Amino acid sequence: MIFEVGVIVLAILWVATLAVLLANIRGQREIAAQQAAGDAIRDQRIKDLARRVEDYQNGTVRMGEDLHELRAVVAPLPDKLAMLEQRDPSSLSFAQAARLVGMGASVDELTQSCGLTQAEAELMSKLHRGG
Repeated sequence: MIFEVGVIVLAILWVATLAVLLANIRGQREIAAQQAAGDAIRDQRIKDLARRVEDYQNGTVRMGEDLHELRAVVAPLPDKLAMLEQRDPSSLSFAQAARLVGMGASVDELTQSCGLTQAEAELMSKLHRGG
């Protein structure tokens, strides 16, 4: 009888151990599934951030190229302006034309009062009005 009780107790302990083991396995599967879902979200976020960084880099490269082009356009302007100012000392000075532009003179007024060509007057207007 003691032997039978011992076998029953061992069977109950084995069933209890098996139940605890199965519960742990289920818990670990749930944790693994949660981690997999979290990993998928993290991976997607990393991909989104990488795409945004690439977009920013491409934008920066385009801005650098545009800046380089602008620098090439603007670099010769001071020399051109100096050449224009030195071209005809007998006419009204380009400095005076710049003052007139600052006071609001139109391109036509510059051509009439300063003896500038249409292109020179437009250049003076653009340079000293800012556009």
